Amino acid sequence: MEKRLLGGELEVSALGLGCMGMSDFYSGRDEEESVLTIHRALDLGVNFLDTADMYGIGSNEELVGQAIKDRRGEVVLATKFGNMRSADGAFLGVNGRPEYVRSACEASLKRLGVDYIDLYYQHRVDPNVPIEETVGAMAELVSEGKVRYLGLSEAAPATIRRAHAVHPITALQTEYSLWSRDVEDEILPVCRELGIGFVPYSPLGRGFLTGQFRTIDDLAEDDFRRFSPRFQGDNFQKNLDLVIRIEEIAAEKDCTPSQLALAWLLAQGDDIVSIPGTKRRIYLEENVGALGISLSEADLARIEEAAPQGAAAGSRYHEAGMKAVNL
Repeated sequence: MEKRLLGGELEVSALGLGCMGMSDFYSGRDEEESVLTIHRALDLGVNFLDTADMYGIGSNEELVGQAIKDRRGEVVLATKFGNMRSADGAFLGVNGRPEYVRSACEASLKRLGVDYIDLYYQHRVDPNVPIEETVGAMAELVSEGKVRYLGLSEAAPATIRRAHAVHPITALQTEYSLWSRDVEDEILPVCRELGIGFVPYSPLGRGFLTGQFRTIDDLAEDDFRRFSPRFQGDNFQKNLDLVIRIEEIAAEKDCTPSQLALAWLLAQGDDIVSIPGTKRRIYLEENVGALGISLSEADLARIEEAAPQGAAAGSRYHEAGMKAVNL
């Protein structure tokens, strides 16, 4: 398994595993298969596991904790705090207050069944709390040995700089894929200037780039993607046209569109470690196959032509969701 460094210090597998869908947002739950998927990931050398306290309202952390309880030494464990939800799943807002940082960490440690978290992210920036106060509280957790490294998610360039001045930020997690490339303008350059690793989430466009969706009816009724702007109305067909262009290149490379999309991300820099999510071993193994795909300059040029920046139709989230990113 290829290894990469986040922030110049934290060594992880070049591909991680996003665990969100095992417990939330996407349809279908199979905890047994999810645990087997995590075990298979570790067997393949995929040691970078990503979860958050909001996924499944804590149940995803419990699931990950169960899966790694006898294999903690093999895992680089990342989780996130800040997005609050009620017991019925309703979103209650973002909380970056120092006292909440501590209580959230303690709760995550308990659910995960571990003594420390390798990489602790603020899931969304709280616009009502100075980032210096939030990161200061996170830094205290590092000094106490409860957290090893700090991260941010969906933070703006100025916020990243201010946070990094308080305590080194090891990784920034933000959506990045062939249909979400806006980070290339300012955010990724700032991370590289400061030596911060970059962790793209939704590297397969919430599954759209896999080519498995041809109509909106391919999604279950309870799948949140049905309500995503990029899956609705005319946007669906426009984005499908993009996927078809990627599929043509993938066929020539004798790989799947998923593998091509992941190989493209890996080729964007050694400081990039994406975390494709899956709850099934078959898709995990397919994703890992992307590590064996080499893209020439000609290949990258063709992909650029097929999926240039801004090619995707529709925003990443609805209006409320977009207000919570890039703060």
